[in-house]
Amino acid sequence: MTDEQTNAPDTEGKEVDTSTEKPTETPETSEKPLAPDGENLSDYDKALALVKRREEATKAENEVLDRKEKLAANSMLGGTTGGHVDVKPKEETPKEYAARIEKEIREGKHDD
Repeated sequence: MTDEQTNAPDTEGKEVDTSTEKPTETPETSEKPLAPDGENLSDYDKALALVKRREEATKAENEVLDRKEKLAANSMLGGTTGGHVDVKPKEETPKEYAARIEKEIREGKHDD
């Protein structure tokens, strides 16, 4: 007869010493914990930690740079979403031109 939970022979109420069992290592527990001051780490582990921190810092710097570039572009464009927009003067129709000239003559602007 065996114990259902441990697949060990039934102990019939007796305490079983499980300290002789080898603990199974998982990837999380097989790695050394990172010490804040860098102790107990191999040079390789230290280098990996430095590379990881540098990659994170580079990523953050690139995000900030992208935002700065967008702000600079918007300020150069004067806040418009597109490029520089030239405002073309409205072309007068012949009737509008005649009315404007007649008005200017009445006001005395064309006394030549």
